[in-house]
Formats: sequence, structure tokens, C-alpha cells
Amino acid sequence: MFKILLHTCCGPCSTYVVKSLREQDFEVAGYFYNPNIQPQEEYDKRLQTMKQYAAAVSFEVIYESNDTKLTPKECEHCYRARLGKTAQSAKRQSFEYFSTTLLISPYQKIELIKKIGDEIGAQVGVKFLCQDFQKGYRESRALARELNLYMQRYCGCQN
Repeated sequence: MFKILLHTCCGPCSTYVVKSLREQDFEVAGYFYNPNIQPQEEYDKRLQTMKQYAAAVSFEVIYESNDTKLTPKECEHCYRARLGKTAQSAKRQSFEYFSTTLLISPYQKIELIKKIGDEIGAQVGVKFLCQDFQKGYRESRALARELNLYMQRYCGCQN
């Protein structure tokens, strides 16, 4: 069984990804770090929803404080900030892999995430697991509804 630190953007996107990784015999822990989420009220909703989901499925999550000084304005900077902190935390805590729930969204730039994740993984010394979780997008929405999780309507940035 391999340990993986999973960057979590929100509870709803985590539902299918965590389920899938557990089914693949990964020992999964979450890492909630999302400086792109604006305004603060939206961040607070997503944070509470993440905690609600984590409690419902016994999912351990590390919560980083909202770094309001860092508000990436472009997707690439946003991905680099979140994946970079996740990889560094994974390295410090001896995880073999890191990944992100962003890989489930049909609205994200998957090839760019893969490129950045691979680069950061090589720099930090932790393998980036890039799987196509998009096939589970509809299931993630259904699971989120079952758990009565708040589902946002935008990525988090206000650009």
C-alpha cells in the first residue's frame, strides 16, 4: 500500500477521487490549500464542506490557512502554488505520491496540471500521480448530493 497526499480543492471533487484511490489500495490523506478561492465567504463555505465530507468518510485532511497574500491570477500560477505546497508537504511527511482532485474536473486544464505536477514532483522528489478521474465526474456530483455538500459554481478565482 502506497501513501498519497491528495490536494483537495473541495469536498464534492474529493468524493470520487478519494473513493477511487482507496479502491486502488492507496492510503490517502488530504491537503486543503487553496489561496485562489475568493471572496473569503466562498473560501469559508468550501472549507466547511471539506470538513463535513472528511468527517462523513473518515478522511484525514491537513488544512493550511488561507494565504490571502497569494492570489494567483492565472491557472498556471494557481496550479503551481497548490501543487508545489502539496508536494513539499508530501515530502516532509514521507508520502510516496501526491496528486490533486483538480484532475476530476472537465473545466480544468488537465494537460497543464500533468505537466506542472510532473515538473514539481521531479524537483521535490515525490511522484506525481496523474490519473483520469474525469470519468467519475457525474458520480462525484451524485455522491456530493447524497452527502448534502455545498457545490460551488466556479473554480474559486474571480478572473
